[in-house]
Amino acid sequence: MASLLRSPRTIACIGRNYAAHIKELGNAPPKEPFFFLKPAGSLLHPHAGPVLMPKGVDLHYEVELAAVIGREADDLTAENALDAVKGWCVGIDMTARNYQDNAKKASLPWTLCKGFKTFLPVSHFIPKSRIPNPHAVTLYLAVNGVMRQDDSTALMMFDIPALLRHITAVTTLYEDDLVLTGTPKGVGRVVPGDVMTAGLRVDGVEIEEGRIEVRVEERVGGYGA
Repeated sequence: MASLLRSPRTIACIGRNYAAHIKELGNAPPKEPFFFLKPAGSLLHPHAGPVLMPKGVDLHYEVELAAVIGREADDLTAENALDAVKGWCVGIDMTARNYQDNAKKASLPWTLCKGFKTFLPVSHFIPKSRIPNPHAVTLYLAVNGVMRQDDSTALMMFDIPALLRHITAVTTLYEDDLVLTGTPKGVGRVVPGDVMTAGLRVDGVEIEEGRIEVRVEERVGGYGA
């Protein structure tokens, strides 16, 4: 039976971890892993409702493989980092791209553009045993049935142990925290009425627990209304 993720304390999101995605947004490749935080209140569980698009937002999707942390993790090494992971999920890092562009220009943090409620649709929990090699997973995302993202996690610039080592050198992670590992190329816009379908495949076979299907609707009220 599919199980929901538990509430995380921290949601750490890796940016700029796929070269083609860096190029499509015109960013510079990082010299070390780069991460930002999404609020726990942005989490949207399966079948919990639509993604809500605030007024005036240029809303973009970014599909990602997320690691679910299984214990307190501090100063992990490349050798023991994956031992701290108890499972996986698929996440869609929704982004208010126009707000992000403004934040970049003003050297401001990304909390606003990444942190609206419903801005992190997630799949059910995927047990670690279902994904023997997280660097050999195909991530996909379609909008209204049209494939937009479809690439392998083998294309990551920094592998998952390197990401976990970097994050836990900065801050401690705890059980049920999430680490989103970056998005491949193909990000783009969605508008109210669109339906996003996302998931992952291992050896060409889709893992049902990792499937997301979620509709976009206009948000009534809130920031910018």
